[in-house]
Order: sequence, then C-alpha cells, then structure tokens
Amino acid sequence: MGATGSIGTQTLDVLRREPEQFSLVAVSAGSSVEQLAAIIAEFAVPRAAVATEADRQALRALVPSSVEVLIGEPGLRALCEEVDVVVNAVVGFAGLPVTLATLEAGKDLALANKESLIAAAPLVELVRHRGGMILPVDSEHCAIHQCLVGEGAAGRPDVRRLLLTASGGPFRTFSAEQLAAVTRDEALQHPTWAMGPKITVDSSTLMNKGLEVLEASALFGIGVDRIDVVVHPQSVVHSMVEYVDGSVLAQLSAPDMRLPIAYCLGFPARLPHHWGALDFTQALSLEFFPPDREKFPALALAYEAARRGGAAPAWLSAANEIAVEAFLQDRIAWREIVPVVSATLAAYEDVTLASLEELVAQDAMARRIAHDTLPA
Repeated sequence: MGATGSIGTQTLDVLRREPEQFSLVAVSAGSSVEQLAAIIAEFAVPRAAVATEADRQALRALVPSSVEVLIGEPGLRALCEEVDVVVNAVVGFAGLPVTLATLEAGKDLALANKESLIAAAPLVELVRHRGGMILPVDSEHCAIHQCLVGEGAAGRPDVRRLLLTASGGPFRTFSAEQLAAVTRDEALQHPTWAMGPKITVDSSTLMNKGLEVLEASALFGIGVDRIDVVVHPQSVVHSMVEYVDGSVLAQLSAPDMRLPIAYCLGFPARLPHHWGALDFTQALSLEFFPPDREKFPALALAYEAARRGGAAPAWLSAANEIAVEAFLQDRIAWREIVPVVSATLAAYEDVTLASLEELVAQDAMARRIAHDTLPA
C-alpha cells in the first residue's frame, strides 16, 4: 500500500530480485494513476485501490478490464484481507486503515507508516496478536528487531535500554541564526538518505526521531524512559540495544532502505542480496553525539506526548503533518514548524482512547487547532 512513494518503489526493487518467492497481488496509490498503471502492468497485479472515483476512472482506462479497482478506505481495507504480508508505505495518518485491517485479518504487517502506530497504539495493541506479526521497515526499528532477534523488549529484564541513532539531519551543525534562515530546498536535502518530502523535513527538525521514540515504545513494549536518541552522522549504525551487563548489540549497514524491506519480507529467513553491505577493508569512522535538545525541541515534545499518553501522540503526529505541509507550501518558515506543534499539544486535554471513532475525532480536533495556529 502506497506503491508509488519512496518505500513503495524500493519494495518493488526487492520484488524484482525475487520473482519466484513473491507475487504482488494488490497495490494502492493516492493519485499517481499513471505510475500505478505501470506497476500493475509490470507485475500483472490483479487488484488495486485509489483515492477517489475520478482516480478509479482514470486508472480503469489504463489497465485491463480484469483488474479490480477499489476506492478509498474501504478499498484499502479490502486489499489487506487475502494476502500473506502487507507493506504499509502510505504516508501519514491515512495509513491507519491499512495497519488496522492487516492486523485484524491476522496478516503480517511490514510497517513503514509510523504515524498510524504512533497515533493508534492502544487500538493496535488490541488487534496485533491475531496471528500476524508487525515487522518494522524503518531502518532504526528494523535494527532493534534484529538485535532482539525478533523478540520484544517487554518482559526482558536483560534489556537496559534501546538506542535510536539519528543522522542529525542537514542542520546538525547550524547555529541558531542559521536555523532562522533555513529554506525549503535546504530542508529537503538530507545528508545520507533519499526519502519522501515529509519524512525528510521531519528528519531536519528531529521530529522524525521523536516519532520513532514513540514507535519504538509501541513496537517493543518498553517505556520511553528506556529509549534514548544518539546522533550518528554516518548513518551506518542503525540502532542499538544495550543489555544490563553493559553489552551493546548494533546493526550496521550502508544506508539502503531495501535492506530492511527485504528483511521484513523474508523474515525469518534472509534474502541473499547485499543491499547496504559494508567493506571493512576500507577505513570506517563512526561518531556518536548527544542531540542538541535546545536547538531541536521536537524531541522533548515527543517524550512529553508519550508520558501524557492517551491521544497526545495522535495530536503530536497530526499537528506535525499540518505544520510540515504548511512549510512545504511556503506558508510558514522552517523555524515555525515545531512551535505550531507545541502550541497544538498545549491545547490537548487528557482523554483515554477506546475506539477508532474517538481517535479520528481527536485527530480532526488536533488538525483544526494546528490550522488555527498557523500564521495568517
């Protein structure tokens, strides 16, 4: 799901290498109809979903009549039922129906959509043990999954803490004065990863790392007080697990998202392709620094949302989506992204999430407040 985005296209690269092991049986995209039609033709995909009726009509004209084309959230949910594994690469809160439908159907979920898990962690927990596994595609969480040998940290007294590495983004060494003048083009130039615009901007503010702290807590059943962030500019160590005896296990590879995608698709086996392989006959320098929380306050906001619980993580994620979208549209400056999120989170009143309807209502409320917080 989300086949035309960054993770989606890299998933297709993995599938091209393993045509005998995997069959692509369903795809979705928002409105990239021509790109979706090309995927359907290449992989002979029998089912697809798009956002609107207009998109359906456009796709219908480009694909064989035998291809079933569905629409919207009901279409996404339907595609998740008769499969073995779903790669959820939908961007933002829109990926929540895919996450819930996959787990409700007892299917394995290769999760690249952190927002749905962050916003709906209490609801996901209710359905995640129906037979399917959550396999994290994010390189950091995939690294932790490998260091834990697939086991969660909950109930593991031998695990002291999880260490999420962060590249630090393109502005790690910027002064406060330089940060005040950051442009859209600068924010979209990540130093080590090629990603979509939303996650690239999140990386520049370190909000992405804050969201990953929340995701790690939900994935591995461990409190955020036992999850730390370490800046690692080389992006070779993708994350670490520290044990109570002081031992630290880490997963290392060159930056290449096809490696975690292949790990999730093949688990528990490993696919024999050297994505991200390192050459240890060459000099390799690894540096680690604490994050500058004063220059990058997004991290503190994420920990605050985690400690408040309830719908607070959903508010954080929703407000950030609104602020980043406004920045990408040149409506606000880079330095205004996190203040918009902070002001929105300050308006949150504690609630306990008990249903999807309540979550959707909370998400809508957070987005409305974030919109109202944007400069006129």
